[in-house]
Amino acid sequence: MLERTDHAGLALRPASLLEALRERTRDLHVRAERSGIIADILKGRCTREDYARLLRSLLPVYQALEQQLAGRAGSIAITPIFRPELARAGAISEDLRYFPPGRDEQSPAVLRYVSAILAASEGDGSRLIAHAYARYLGDLSGGQILSRLLARSLDLPPEALSFYAFPGISDIGAFKSDYRAAIDRAGDESEDFDAVVEEGALAFELNIDLSLALQADVTQPLRD
Repeated sequence: MLERTDHAGLALRPASLLEALRERTRDLHVRAERSGIIADILKGRCTREDYARLLRSLLPVYQALEQQLAGRAGSIAITPIFRPELARAGAISEDLRYFPPGRDEQSPAVLRYVSAILAASEGDGSRLIAHAYARYLGDLSGGQILSRLLARSLDLPPEALSFYAFPGISDIGAFKSDYRAAIDRAGDESEDFDAVVEEGALAFELNIDLSLALQADVTQPLRD
């Protein structure tokens, strides 16, 4: 993981898990915004069909994450970040009702993502912190921008954008500040700080791979 050095040249770990995750994933965060289907959404090039496939791909990811977080809610490393009001799987299922039915997404990228989440729940489950960081803080921040863009470019009603709505959170800004602090508290209780940080990088890489895979499927020419 990234480390700093003091005046004597000795390596110092970042002061908090949140800071360490930010440093480790900074470049990956930029790549995630500039890659795949997310870049298409930001540029207004995403169709309703494309977006529905993104939702169907993310549904098993959130189902796995939320099942594992709930199962580990009693762990001292997970208790601070287990917030049922953040759960997205139900909202995604509701949104999919506004799109034509499609097959469940079981692409290699989706399966790898789900497998990584299941693996992250092993031990004290603290590596799940990294996946919650990557997904939920993204939903609370950049997700709000995506919601406005999708509403405009795809003419979607609010009822089709439940994924980005958090009715259980009255003040998103205050909630994000509290959740960031909760991540730091969870980091203090984790068995392996460095493993959580590296899992954060993996979470972003898996998200990028999924986004690129969806874009590749869209641009792949039809075959006879």
